[in-house]
Parts: sequence; structure tokens; C-alpha cells
Amino acid sequence: MQETLSSPFSHPKHLFPSPHHDFRSLSRPGNLHFPSFSSKTITPLPLIPPKISQIPSIAAPPSTTHDSHSDFQEKMLYLDSIGLDFFQLINSHSPIITTSLPDIKSTVDLLTSINLTNSEFRRIISICPQILTTKASDILPIFTFLLREAKVNGSDLRRVINRRPRLLVCSVKSRLRPTLYFLQSIGIAEVNKHTYLLSCSVEEKFLPRFDYFQNIGFSRRETTAMFRRFPQLFNYSVKENYEPKLNYFVVEMGRDLKELKDFPQYFSFSLENRIKPRHQACVEKGVCFPLNVLLRRSEEQFRHRLEVCCKASLPLKTSPLSSVKCDIDSI
Repeated sequence: MQETLSSPFSHPKHLFPSPHHDFRSLSRPGNLHFPSFSSKTITPLPLIPPKISQIPSIAAPPSTTHDSHSDFQEKMLYLDSIGLDFFQLINSHSPIITTSLPDIKSTVDLLTSINLTNSEFRRIISICPQILTTKASDILPIFTFLLREAKVNGSDLRRVINRRPRLLVCSVKSRLRPTLYFLQSIGIAEVNKHTYLLSCSVEEKFLPRFDYFQNIGFSRRETTAMFRRFPQLFNYSVKENYEPKLNYFVVEMGRDLKELKDFPQYFSFSLENRIKPRHQACVEKGVCFPLNVLLRRSEEQFRHRLEVCCKASLPLKTSPLSSVKCDIDSI
């Protein structure tokens, strides 16, 4: 069984631990008050040395050097004890230096309540070190949002956080909830299956992708249907994914755009490793498969279907009978 971080909670329903501190309070120097000085000229008094009994006793301000060093060392040792490199964290996220140890411990305790394993915990911190500098009191509303509004099952919370750690540093009010409402507005009812999208900005990420498909000829209704059918489209880059694949689809493959409406998953396949080689193999054999047959099958299945199609003497793409599209799913 995979080792898990020790936790005072054994079930996701106990997600809200009360904060606790298991170390001494650190002393801090009090505010020093200095007398105010007048700008008027003061006549100097005779230099009569005071009696020893008249000299007030002045206590030296407490030194912060030792406490500061102790706090730094204690934080470093704690992070090391849970498998995190303090200096590596500083390099990737410097605010860890000023985050108090009690706050870090409370955050770690909260995360262990969803039964993350040691390796999972270290991974999500390496991906998003900002989590460690986020107070537990700010993470609790995110858990509540995911469970109550996004309808994530308690047993799935660990998987959701593992897939998208950045959810834990997003504002519920300004990011998570607006994105949830947008996804629901285009007909994605089961957002709990696509929680990785909740940390994305509607204005900066979603709308530009919507606009791209409408600019190339799809209606708003068709575009909405594509994203509803395949929400992962929101994750792909316009420059690095959409444009080169669409160009190859239209220019080299000579396909109709409406095929993308029926199979938007086309954009999820590698252009160099799958789309091009398989299209070229079909061109050499003189056959044309529907997009799902062309791309979804494993390499072995694809080669087998290609061989069967050739032996069956199916029509070439230039044939009037090619409208059948060589759909050999039933073979």
C-alpha cells in the first residue's frame, strides 16, 4: 500500500481541521518610544554630574537575531522532514521565506486530510509552490466550492487536486465561480469531470478560442457544440495546435470543415506522430477513412483495417462512391 502523509483526518468529510500550533511562541521586541525634540534653542545647563542613584536604569532592547535565525532553521527542518527542499522552494517561490511556520503547518495538515501520498504531496508543491504560502483559511473555501458547487465527490477530491494543483491558489469569487458559470452556460453539465478547466480565465483563454473557430467559418452554435462535445479544446494553443493542424487538414488532407464539427478530437492527436503518417499511408493505398477511424485506433488496429480495406477493393477517394468514406467500423 502506498505510503500516505499522516493526517488527523481519515475521510474527506473531515476537511476542516482546527488550526493548532505545536511549538513555542517566538518573542518579539516591543515598540521603542523616543522623546520628541523641540526645534527651539536650549540653553545648556551646567555640567554637574548626577549622583549614581539618579541615573535611570535602561534595559537593552531584546535581540531579534537569535529568534530570526531560530525561526528560519525551524522552518527549514520542518520542510525537510516532510520531504521538501527549503532552498529549492526559495528559488522557485521566495515568499516562503516570510511565511510563518504555523501557517505552513496548518496548510500541510489540511492537504493531508485528503490522503495525499508523500510523492503526490511533493509533486503538487513542485508544480505550484504557491500552495505552501496560501493560508489554510483561504484553501477551505476552495474545497467547499469544489464539493458543493462544482459537485465533486468527496472521494474524487484527491484526484482533482492531483490533476490541477493550481486550483488551490485561485480565488473562488473572481476565477473559479465565473469559469464554472461559463462552462455551464455552454451546456457542459458535468463540470466535475472537467475541473482542470476551472482555474482558467474565461476572458484570456476561453473566449479567444471561441473566436478562432468562428473566424474560420463555424457559427457560434456550431462552435459551442464542438466545445461541449470535447471541452479539452479549451486547453490547446491557437498558435501551436489549432493553426498548424487546421492548415494540414484543409490543404494537405483536403477535408471538409464539417468533419471537425463531428470530430473535434482531431486537435488532440499529434500532427507529426499520428495525423501525417496515417494520412500519408492512406494516400499511398488510395483510401480515405473517417477521422475517428483514421486517428482513434491503435497503430496495429489502423494497419489491420488499412490492409482489410485494400483487399476489399474499396473505392478510391476520387471515385463517386468515395462518399461512403470507407467506414469499415463494421468490418
